[in-house]
Amino acid sequence: MEQNYQSHYPTHVADQQKRWERALEAEDFMAALIHSGSPIQSFMDDYEYDFRPNPHFLSWLPLTRHADSALLVVPGQKPVLFYYQPEDYWHLPPADPEAWWADHFEIEVVRDPLQWQKRLKKDLPDADLKLGDVAAIGDSPVLGELFDSKWLNPKGLITRIHLTRTRKTPYEVACMDASARLAARAHVEAERAFMEGCSEYEIHMRYLAACRHTDAQLPYHNIVALNANSAVLHYQHRELRAPDQSLSFLIDAGCTFNAYTSDITRTYARQPGEFAELISAMDAMQRELTGQVCAGLDYKGLHLLAHRRIAELLETFKLIKVPAEEAVVTGLSGVFYPHGMGHFLGLQTHDVAGLIDNDGNDIDRPDGHPFLRLTRELEAGNVLTIEPGLYFIEPLLKKWRDEHDANDINWSKVDELAPYGGIRIEDNVVVTEGGCDNLTRRAFAEL
Repeated sequence: MEQNYQSHYPTHVADQQKRWERALEAEDFMAALIHSGSPIQSFMDDYEYDFRPNPHFLSWLPLTRHADSALLVVPGQKPVLFYYQPEDYWHLPPADPEAWWADHFEIEVVRDPLQWQKRLKKDLPDADLKLGDVAAIGDSPVLGELFDSKWLNPKGLITRIHLTRTRKTPYEVACMDASARLAARAHVEAERAFMEGCSEYEIHMRYLAACRHTDAQLPYHNIVALNANSAVLHYQHRELRAPDQSLSFLIDAGCTFNAYTSDITRTYARQPGEFAELISAMDAMQRELTGQVCAGLDYKGLHLLAHRRIAELLETFKLIKVPAEEAVVTGLSGVFYPHGMGHFLGLQTHDVAGLIDNDGNDIDRPDGHPFLRLTRELEAGNVLTIEPGLYFIEPLLKKWRDEHDANDINWSKVDELAPYGGIRIEDNVVVTEGGCDNLTRRAFAEL
């Protein structure tokens, strides 16, 4: 795997250069200064919050912990990296640049985090540039010291770059494949811990050990939910003690590799029974939906198909007393499946440009589906998630009981399965012209 992603990196950098050159020209800029970001100091204390670099910086460089560095991109020139490597004995400084990526940049190792400012002030007059010709990309407060706000993250330029990020290069796909393999290994260990009766905290720690990540390296906070906690879509706690009886387990957890993420969800039942059968039916349905993915598919349509399939399962398992088609029309399927079908994936867990077309125009969500994060027509090179769910969420069920026909729901069956929480199954797929490459299923199959 290492040989694979490194061999693709030179082409990736060349592609990045072309993308930025086209975007800069279209937006009438002559250069871009992409800052990695600056750490945030905690309020009235002397420690910093976990740092994560600007994704626009990471799209060029695999420098996942490098604060206060900056990349100067000028069309027709080799990008200049101001590589901040302070002389510090309080903290461990960054290691020296590695040849496999460093050879593609002009590198200035700097001890002063503002060295890029001095370089710009010195070189701009000689290069026939003025500061207004340079777009500044990032959120570090130091950018505001030199650039007027209209040159900070200009919307037109950002939109153009976001659109290019929807189509992943072979290097990016190789990194996401590696991330999926790490996560699959950790998911298997988490399932083993659940079957052994571990607590949410213990399962989480087993996950980290299996993928060799710290919490700070995870792409998002792992969702490690036992029993009814699985019905909380973004469950944020990890109970230290195991429940008296572990019925079910939902884990939504990923990994990172060179900053590229995986985002995988699996659900398990401790014993055979109706909930285990429902999981199996959901898994088969999720595979069917994934099989629909290909270039040219309208993702909104796939989301709506997922609602029809969820409603059919609700009818089959006698959780509702109305036909599946009626459950979709009335919104009853949304009581059990309130979130979107999935989202773009990449340097960010919810990656960019999911709700605009290739001209930057908004693409509306279908009526009644406010949480869908992806409305585009799919293209080859997109990487995205497929993650239908079915949950027993007390506030949503109560709202339906209070505001609609309570007889539409089989409450005794709901009460029977509610202690299990819910089900979500999520894979990460690369869109191809004729279908998709399921990174997640392949990673699990190879273990």
